[in-house]
Amino acid sequence: MADFAQAYTVIAAHEGGYVNDVDDRGGETYKGISRRFHPDWMGWKRIDAAKRDSAFPRNLGSDAYLDNMVRRFYKKQYWDKFSGDTLSDQQIATELFDVGVNMGVRRAVRFLQDSLNLLNRDERDYADITADGVFGPVTAGVLRTYLRQDRQPRHLLRLMNILQGDLYVEAMRAHPPQEKFARGWLART
Repeated sequence: MADFAQAYTVIAAHEGGYVNDVDDRGGETYKGISRRFHPDWMGWKRIDAAKRDSAFPRNLGSDAYLDNMVRRFYKKQYWDKFSGDTLSDQQIATELFDVGVNMGVRRAVRFLQDSLNLLNRDERDYADITADGVFGPVTAGVLRTYLRQDRQPRHLLRLMNILQGDLYVEAMRAHPPQEKFARGWLART
């Protein structure tokens, strides 16, 4: 079964530390947690208190309690939303987790569902599923079927990455200041 700690290591490498970039639609973030989208996260109280210290934001890196809060947040808000612990393939679980953190869990699951539909050989391997962004028993079952038949996730992962990359390209075209995030986004695909 997939391991949250292993997937979290990948996410932590992408998300970094404290950032407050005016061009980032998430606004103020800590390790990828956006204050704009998650204003009630309890970690913001610790961060706000740490801002009074002249060592801010370096002082955040030594706060083990805050780091644990981040891990618990990611597990509950992202990993558990697609039942990551139940997935048999670590690469797929990590991809869902990473895309979920960056683009939202529903979108990550839709990428998975769309990709599974594109890989079913015109429904000869299994029936199309509804790409609704909900990871339920039907999606889980089709994923198991796909993995049993193909035995490795590389084609599924590539399609998910193509869909992810396409969304990044569209975001940059629609809002050119987002181009400064291109290299970080491409590292995720």
